Amino acid sequence: MVLCAGLGTRLRPLTARLPKPAVPVCGLPLVRYALALLAGAGARRAAVNAHHLPDAMAAAARASAAALGLELAVSREPVIAGTGGALREARALLGGAAAVVVVNGDVLFDVDLAAAVRAHQASGALATMVLTRMPEGAGYAAVETDGAGAVRRIAGRFGPGGEGLAPWHFTGVHVLSPELLARVPAAPFELDVNRHVYPPLMAAGLVRGHVVTGAWDDLGTPARYLAANEDVLSGRFPLGRFHGASPFAGHEPFGHPGVWLGPGAHVDPGAALHAPALIGPGARVEAGATVGPSAVVGAGARVGAGARVAHAVVWEGTHVRPGEELLRAVAAGEERVAAG
Repeated sequence: MVLCAGLGTRLRPLTARLPKPAVPVCGLPLVRYALALLAGAGARRAAVNAHHLPDAMAAAARASAAALGLELAVSREPVIAGTGGALREARALLGGAAAVVVVNGDVLFDVDLAAAVRAHQASGALATMVLTRMPEGAGYAAVETDGAGAVRRIAGRFGPGGEGLAPWHFTGVHVLSPELLARVPAAPFELDVNRHVYPPLMAAGLVRGHVVTGAWDDLGTPARYLAANEDVLSGRFPLGRFHGASPFAGHEPFGHPGVWLGPGAHVDPGAALHAPALIGPGARVEAGATVGPSAVVGAGARVGAGARVAHAVVWEGTHVRPGEELLRAVAAGEERVAAG
């Protein structure tokens, strides 16, 4: 299950146009990467929940799942239910699974999910939280484990605690035994799995931590959104686990390494492209324009004559005006959102 119901408030006004898990990352909806990760780990069925702009979210998820050969169900939440409530509301859609892998829809994460599932099933736990080292300088709340790998405290106050615990960063990935779904209470309706479901299970060692390494990008703010696009575009974020979610598929190298041109795209001979850059299908770059480095121009977008686009993302169908400078910013329709 990919959690896709959040409001994405820190990405506004971009998320007034699309739900955060549907925003484009190098031209593909973010949810496409999450579903590809699940498919690569052996999932054959997937579910997403949708609340904010639910039709747009469902459309992006269905198109992504179809491209990956995944059967997809959509759990619509007229009232947002939280991470635990999402599992409760989607329980019927998750029936029959040997294990349920839950992924936050607003992150990019290079993780061996199959290994996490194996570790979970061998442990006998009801829930396994996939953990990694705390990102340098980050202020995320820690998940603390004991020497045997059992989760004992979350966010400094949930769980039985103990001495000598090791703090970790929670990646947003859970592996659940089907029995855990029956432990999700009916109330409150909006329910957080880490606060309301896991703490009563921790004392019995039924919530475990599985520590991994791997690239992890949180797309929560405009700056982090741009950084994630740059990481994928430059190759800093590995795509080996995301079969069926390469943003470069169907594109051709153009001019020199690191510049990609989509089908039907046109670059005027008087324009300059600097790697890394990706020009989407049907996009146009006009005379005297400069695109790159670290620039993504979405499908059908247009970069006007003399414009400059660098360390930036231009969404599908957007027109960058002649002479306009788009630096460390996102252009979506008439919106211009700086990294800040």
